[in-house]
Amino acid sequence: MSTTFATEPSLSPTLPPRVDSSRRTLRLRCPVCAESVGPMDPLDTSSQLGCSECGFVFKTLCGTWKALAPSREQRFEQFIREYQAVRTREGRGSAGAHFYLSLPYKDLTGRNSWQWKIRGRSFRFLEQKILPVLEEIFPHRADVLDIGAGNCWMSYRLALRGHRPTAVDLQLDDQDGLGAARHYLNYLSEPFPRFQAEMDRLPFDEGTFDVAIFNASFHYSEDYVRTLKEALRCLRPPGHILIVDSPFYKREESGRQMVEERRAKFQETYGFRSDSISSREFLTAETMNELTRELGLAWQICRPWHGLSWALRPLRARLLGRREPAKFLIAWGTVETQ
Repeated sequence: MSTTFATEPSLSPTLPPRVDSSRRTLRLRCPVCAESVGPMDPLDTSSQLGCSECGFVFKTLCGTWKALAPSREQRFEQFIREYQAVRTREGRGSAGAHFYLSLPYKDLTGRNSWQWKIRGRSFRFLEQKILPVLEEIFPHRADVLDIGAGNCWMSYRLALRGHRPTAVDLQLDDQDGLGAARHYLNYLSEPFPRFQAEMDRLPFDEGTFDVAIFNASFHYSEDYVRTLKEALRCLRPPGHILIVDSPFYKREESGRQMVEERRAKFQETYGFRSDSISSREFLTAETMNELTRELGLAWQICRPWHGLSWALRPLRARLLGRREPAKFLIAWGTVETQ
């Protein structure tokens, strides 16, 4: 078993030097028939690219490539509609760019400050402890797949550090989805590509990226093994997987209780349980062990400091007879070598 609990990552595999290119291309894979479609310039959104096998065409909408198979658009229609309704009611997003440019360190609207405080501290750990190690491994900048990118703040922050992110999400809206990336474009030397796609059918050929990040998104997976297999397929060996800010529990029963509480609250507040897809919604140590057994992944579980009040939550929960609260950790995985 290779899962370890650490305050600092120590993974430092050596890779051969990579040749950097000033003009970026991506090799696409058809989301319908899984055939290779070939290389394309992801920033040339005036063109279209079609699959010669099944006829699927990659098109753009407001700068985002649409890479969902038609049948899968129908599959996720209810989830997308309900998710957007919840996020709107929660006050996500803003009409101005300053809100987005301040993320994840500050929520200028003040509507979800507690959550952005967690996101900000997790990202501080990432930028201070993990990204410097990856930047030694990939000195010519890394190709990063940002899966579940939301409003693309992670892609923006990675681009500022010189990396080449590609943002993937189901949501297209310009408040909390891929469309919100427009607020970042004037502050980057070149825009990063965006794809509407699902995490289990990524529209990229094998070996296209160096790192895949699930930023507060991995728990939306319906099958963790399948989702990670798909991410690993898109990575150059050995590949680095980062799972950031998905809820962790010690006990499976605590996670299941959280899910039921959440769905009951959604039913009361919004009129639906938000269960149109069977998301797993949480992680445990046994889950990580299972992923190691199934995929040969070696994990380091890192613990960002989210403040004293947050650290005391488990004690308060025990004193009040409540279920354990979630922890938001960072899981850093690579494929174990023999």
